[in-house]
Amino acid sequence: MNLPIPGTVLFDLDGTLANTIPLIVATFKRTVGQTLGWEPSFEQCKEWIGRSLSETFTALSPEHADELMVRYLEWNLANHRAYVTAFDGVSGLIDALAASDRRFGVATSKRYDSALLTLDCVGLTGRVRLLATEEDTAAHKPSPEPLLFALRRLQCDADDAVYVGDAVVDLQAAHAAGVRAIGVTWGAASEDELRAAEPEALVHDVAELRALLAL
Repeated sequence: MNLPIPGTVLFDLDGTLANTIPLIVATFKRTVGQTLGWEPSFEQCKEWIGRSLSETFTALSPEHADELMVRYLEWNLANHRAYVTAFDGVSGLIDALAASDRRFGVATSKRYDSALLTLDCVGLTGRVRLLATEEDTAAHKPSPEPLLFALRRLQCDADDAVYVGDAVVDLQAAHAAGVRAIGVTWGAASEDELRAAEPEALVHDVAELRALLAL
């Protein structure tokens, strides 16, 4: 599994740089249960990961979308520190990127305040050079717009970039943006689901990712 060494590395956040999956699933279950009167399954919650909350809740229940959003964000923000943990090796990966001449950043479907809190929970505050969030684009993953926005901000080309993510929508967005896609198996999607999205590479731990990126 060889890739050209990329000049730019973009990351998803949830399930890729930070283990937020337990928090997201718990928040979805609580929010939908309280608002709509039924509890989504773990698999349903996983399918929503990587997409923007506004699109998810509008598709789920248009008439309750605003209420769902408010409840989700309120409980999610209040419970970040009880649920969010760091993935082994991610801090060292970011250090290695910072010490290199690579451009790197995060393109996430999270809102800005939530993304900042997530980064703080895993010790990455101020260590990511670019943070692109839901507010920055009108369209969201699997649209290429968040990645294209990040590339413009970093002043780099798609053909010299990779996007690292744990969800199928991450890989779809990468391909749509003309960026090479790297799937990670420690987050939301299963290995089979990621393989079906045809990433250029698939890795199983951060050490393997670092080796792939020549870090």
